[in-house]
Amino acid sequence: MSVLLGLPLLLAAGLAGWDGGADLDPRRQLLPGVDLDLRVAETDRGPVEYDLHGADGPVVLSVHAGLGGADQGRLFASWLQDDGYRLLSPSRPGYLGTPLSGGRSPNEQADLLAALLDELGIDRVGVFAVSAGGPVAYTFAARYPQLVWGLVVVGGVSQPDPDAASGSSALRSAFVNLIGQKLAKLTAEVSLASIVSGTLDETSTFSAAEKAERVDYITGTENVRTFFAAMFDSTFPYEKRMPGTRNDSAQRRQLDLPFDSITAPVLVMHGTRDGDVPFSHGEFAAARIPGARHHWLPEEDHLAFWLSPRAGEAQQVAADFLREHAPRR
Repeated sequence: MSVLLGLPLLLAAGLAGWDGGADLDPRRQLLPGVDLDLRVAETDRGPVEYDLHGADGPVVLSVHAGLGGADQGRLFASWLQDDGYRLLSPSRPGYLGTPLSGGRSPNEQADLLAALLDELGIDRVGVFAVSAGGPVAYTFAARYPQLVWGLVVVGGVSQPDPDAASGSSALRSAFVNLIGQKLAKLTAEVSLASIVSGTLDETSTFSAAEKAERVDYITGTENVRTFFAAMFDSTFPYEKRMPGTRNDSAQRRQLDLPFDSITAPVLVMHGTRDGDVPFSHGEFAAARIPGARHHWLPEEDHLAFWLSPRAGEAQQVAADFLREHAPRR
């Protein structure tokens, strides 16, 4: 019996020592045609890890979500890469190669982004922000209006949540701790459908039938399945993304964003069936930002912008908005 009792401990110890198969090569392929080339800029507010894709055109700054990093920012903005933009994707503080000392609050992180632009010699950007990246993006636009020519926020956090759980994110239940995340990684290698289903439990308010239909679509559509797998991989290894994810949650408990100081054109996009960041967050931001536009995604979840059968329609709305406001090329 003592031998049997020791087996779970041995399994846990083995998983703790396993890196989850994470590929942290700073130069790697995220998807076919989507390559990453991570660098570190030494700004006057501290080091910032980033990827800059493209040699010419207006810059779009991609502000990643929880459990993310520069790789996730690059991946989530990849739908724009053939539209003539340069895509700047930094790791926010506490994620991957950007230390948490670079800034905990949305104000401090906005200042760090401004310092990054200064270091790179970039004078203005469009901003594309997702989920937990929303507070930093809204704050950046408010604090640095001269730097922002347009802002698109998808499923963005906008309201305080005093009960926000430590490590909250779109995939929080799958990755509640280091061991849990590695078990999820092993499960994904056997049954991606199980991970997709578990993700939808967190990102949607779908019925069982609606969820099953979406699982079938994601796993049965090659490019969508490949994107989901890449998104899943962009949360590994958990320990290199955990400080930032926990900090995002801590900041969310007492959030107070300067919406009425935003002067840039803004498009707020949000799914009405979002189970991770409730639809009320989209409504709240759109109602408080002067002149903001909104585009709701009816009956869609937190990740619909990339994983829904109607993702192309949503991306086209965002692309049209950015094209309307981008500087002349």
